[in-house]
Amino acid sequence: MPDFLSTELHAQLQAWASLIRDPLFLWEVGALILAAAGALMVHRTLGQGLAARTEQNDEPALRLLTLKTLQRILFPISMLIGILAGRAMLMHLGKPVHLLNLAMPLLLSLASIRLVVYFLRKTFRPGPAVKAWESLIATSIWVMFALHLLGWLPSVLEALDSMAIQVGNNRISLLTTGKLVLSVALLWIGALWLAGVIENHIRRAIHINAGMQIALSKLSKFALLAVASLLALQTAGIDLTALAVFGGALGVGLGFGLQRIASNFISGFIVLFDRSIRPGDVITIGDKFGWVEELRARYIVVRDRDGVERLIPNETLITNEVINWSYSDRNVRLKIPVAISYDNDPETAMALLLQAAKANARVLADPPPATRLMNFGDNGIELELRVWVADPESGLAIVRSDINLTIWKAFQQARITIPYPQREIRILDNDSKQDT
Repeated sequence: MPDFLSTELHAQLQAWASLIRDPLFLWEVGALILAAAGALMVHRTLGQGLAARTEQNDEPALRLLTLKTLQRILFPISMLIGILAGRAMLMHLGKPVHLLNLAMPLLLSLASIRLVVYFLRKTFRPGPAVKAWESLIATSIWVMFALHLLGWLPSVLEALDSMAIQVGNNRISLLTTGKLVLSVALLWIGALWLAGVIENHIRRAIHINAGMQIALSKLSKFALLAVASLLALQTAGIDLTALAVFGGALGVGLGFGLQRIASNFISGFIVLFDRSIRPGDVITIGDKFGWVEELRARYIVVRDRDGVERLIPNETLITNEVINWSYSDRNVRLKIPVAISYDNDPETAMALLLQAAKANARVLADPPPATRLMNFGDNGIELELRVWVADPESGLAIVRSDINLTIWKAFQQARITIPYPQREIRILDNDSKQDT
């Protein structure tokens, strides 16, 4: 350890030793014990009531979040209030308050760590990244408290501020960078949490359709993140006019490498606001068929009948033809061609086709099934059965298969023949070829 650090540490230890030997130190210990006992009583009485109310989950979302937050910081805040009261009394009596002055930042650090960890877990999904951020933030807070305890915090901050570089009119130091990182982290956590609260309120608004709910949620999220970023830059002391240079560089980047990303991003908002595609819609893009599960900023998630999830860029939805089977009406017409022999009665066959359609549970009664005689083909009479289905996301091939199977059984019982191509081949011998 360097000599100046060991000297300062030795001086701090001597100061604390002399403070502990002081008989007046017992006044502070007593006040600290009373504050801790009062905080335990408050935590035990109010904590049980808060736990009971949070377990019921019948409170509004914002009030429930407030109750859960208060439940986590109830003890340190209660003890801090008790210490403030004891500190005021001791100062009025002319007693020292060094220990109480030390306990206050300790309790504030504990409450801050609990708050940050709680909001991290409420905002993000559990995972290694969240645990890493929890450890980083908790370690940073405890390090700052330890530096404050030793009296080194001003010197450390001054040393960090001295290590700086000049970028235009801005002086960027390690202290400024640390403030920026901390501000961005805390403000982004708050912005994402607030965006989640707004999204929950929007989802409960039954008069807003699903597509508009997603659009409003994404707009509020990006707006809050933008405001949080600007506030973080201002908190760190960075001149916001420097963003003009960054904006120019970003424009050049969009013109080259980020053009497709920007196109997908903007196309996503176009799709959301014109409501051409919504979650749950059944769509066909090229040879890809499936139903929309999720709309994202850069792509949509489409699940097909095989359970495969396809990530289709939003730009594809704008530039290519998209068949939306459920855009204005979820009803889909299914055409099933059937051929019969010229020896059979077409009216009897058409009646059997209607019976097969009505026997299927997924075929709608309104509009009713219909049959048409389409053509007199080379091999037989070509008929067509037309039915309407209300749930295309459940699959159209299975409806076609079930109806075809029913038609086959009905034709077998009615002795109706389904024709197939026949070819007549004549083999000529050599004599016949010479004659011709």
